Amino acid sequence: MGKVTGFIEFGREVPTRRPVAERVSDWKEIYEPFPLVKVQTQGARCMDCGVPFCHNGCPLNNIIPDWNDLAYRDRWRDAIRVLHSTNNFPEFTGRICPAPCEAACVLGINEPPVAIKTIERTIIDHAWEEGWIVPEPPETRTGRKVAVVGSGPAGMAAAQQLNRAGHSVTLFEKNDRIGGLMRYGIPDFKMEKHHIDRRVEQMKAEGVEFVVNAHVGHNVSVEELRKNFDAVLLTGGSEAPRDIKAPGRELQGIYFAMEWLPNQNKRVAGDTVKGEFDVLATDKHVIIIGGGDTGADCLGTSHRHKCKSVTQFELMPMPPAQRAPSTPWPMWPLMLRTESAHEEGGRREWSILTTKFEGDGEGNVRKLHTVKVGPAPKFEPIPGSEQVWDADLVLLAMGFLGPVKGGMLEQLGVELDNRGNVKCDEGYMSSVAGVFAAGDMRRGQSLVVWAIAEGRKAARGVDAWLMGESKLPG
Repeated sequence: MGKVTGFIEFGREVPTRRPVAERVSDWKEIYEPFPLVKVQTQGARCMDCGVPFCHNGCPLNNIIPDWNDLAYRDRWRDAIRVLHSTNNFPEFTGRICPAPCEAACVLGINEPPVAIKTIERTIIDHAWEEGWIVPEPPETRTGRKVAVVGSGPAGMAAAQQLNRAGHSVTLFEKNDRIGGLMRYGIPDFKMEKHHIDRRVEQMKAEGVEFVVNAHVGHNVSVEELRKNFDAVLLTGGSEAPRDIKAPGRELQGIYFAMEWLPNQNKRVAGDTVKGEFDVLATDKHVIIIGGGDTGADCLGTSHRHKCKSVTQFELMPMPPAQRAPSTPWPMWPLMLRTESAHEEGGRREWSILTTKFEGDGEGNVRKLHTVKVGPAPKFEPIPGSEQVWDADLVLLAMGFLGPVKGGMLEQLGVELDNRGNVKCDEGYMSSVAGVFAAGDMRRGQSLVVWAIAEGRKAARGVDAWLMGESKLPG
């Protein structure tokens, strides 16, 4: 695949990020344009591996060497055909997936891996520019109706697959726009929302019906869905946030990240935001508790609000600069990652535990108390390491505990697994006949690439249950 000696001749090159001073003054995506000829050169680096481990690293089992080779040979239309054969929305994964495929790249054993994510994003962006992405409605209809609840990447992928199998699909979304976490969780500087909008238009033209402001279990009854649809697929995500138990938690100015982040996406979309969570980081001392992707999203958003200072806390110790011996190739490596938001400023603190919040006389948070801790699993406090921080805004980005249990899940009566997620069989059907689940709601908080993979597999399960067999890919 690629050029036989390409991996020897060419080094890894990826798009550069726009200058920090420029990008923190807007909400546009952070990368500079990357010429097609450079992408072809990166495709040339793909080796003729005996076993392409990138397949194993990718939850979608993308046929990566094939479309790397096609990009190298300037066969872009063939490349998008191969890419779409396993991935409904490569413009999503090409922007917000951390690329486990690259961590498993054979070249990555002793050299920088092939720039798979860059090639993927270029293939789909070029296809849109050339007008090759068109609606693909089914030739015939089965007469079966399927309700998909939740319009994140799992729901969108499942809806498109089921519709193309000929079923009549209605996708329900509790918010006012389609996209789920991609719409109201991922900041625009990581993925602008027109990428979602044009996919929604494509799916509408294919026959998918979208219903927004439809909160199943609240203003849309579970009984209504069960009565009007032959199958129901739950793709609502993992939305129960992990909280912190520390004195002063009740003070104003302490928010879950997913209470706070969506409002900025709404502002960028031109909406007027009002209410309890309409809070900017402007001129505030911001503390972010949680060192993962959501914390980095809060960090980048705080920079763009022009905060006074911002610090990100992580309970775990600082990872090594290179792949840790505990996660050898082709595993996803434990190592220090510097996101674009970290380049933009702020401070990162490791092995740190919040012990108390302190407020002013009006009930607003003003200080935060911490202590350094030892390694997992005990995280024992280190005497003498106590510290007090200025904090006008505290954002809790410590992950999620599974789907929200009240409302829809409770009313459906589906069985949950020992982690609190919807328990399903190998066909993605829950304990309630005709009710299926996929994505974070089934497997727990995860990546966009896993969500799309789950949606596709669940669609195959639904189709097989409705029709006795399925020709949809898994």
